[in-house]
Amino acid sequence: MEGHNNIVLIGMPGVGKSTVGVILAKVLGYQFVDADLVIQEQEGKLLCEIIEEVGTDGFIEVENRVNAGIEAEHTIIATGGSVVYGKEAMEHLRDIGTVVYLEVPYEILEKRLADIKGRGVVLRDGQTLHDLYLERTPLYEKYAHVRVSEENLNVEQTVEKLIEKLQFLNNNKQKYE
Repeated sequence: MEGHNNIVLIGMPGVGKSTVGVILAKVLGYQFVDADLVIQEQEGKLLCEIIEEVGTDGFIEVENRVNAGIEAEHTIIATGGSVVYGKEAMEHLRDIGTVVYLEVPYEILEKRLADIKGRGVVLRDGQTLHDLYLERTPLYEKYAHVRVSEENLNVEQTVEKLIEKLQFLNNNKQKYE
């Protein structure tokens, strides 16, 4: 943790990792990195093109490789929803920062994603969004240092709650080390 001080946001598509991340970066005076954009830049292709070319599992391999190589300091890193399938990437991100799981109840998530046109949610054949939610939730919980529920909160309130949790964690870190 020392010398990096990054904050890594994980969670389902539609929870607002990028939105919360940008505001958090402004409030804390951090840099902001969107891991999906890093993948697009390094691969020279859009996410949807990568998925079309190498399939879901191939994309997860690319995502794992790129995210395992992210170097950052004092940065908020918003990750893609499938980042938790990459063991190396998650171990690296946990090493360089505090991983925060942004939680949203399934019903709200479903509604948000229905409203986002053209949102690429990577589903395997025959898999529903609910299947995906059930498959990923234990992984988000496993890798998170901190969990923040967004239920009944707007973006600003979510950011405030997140900062409170991080301050609490930092104040108590000495006790755990």
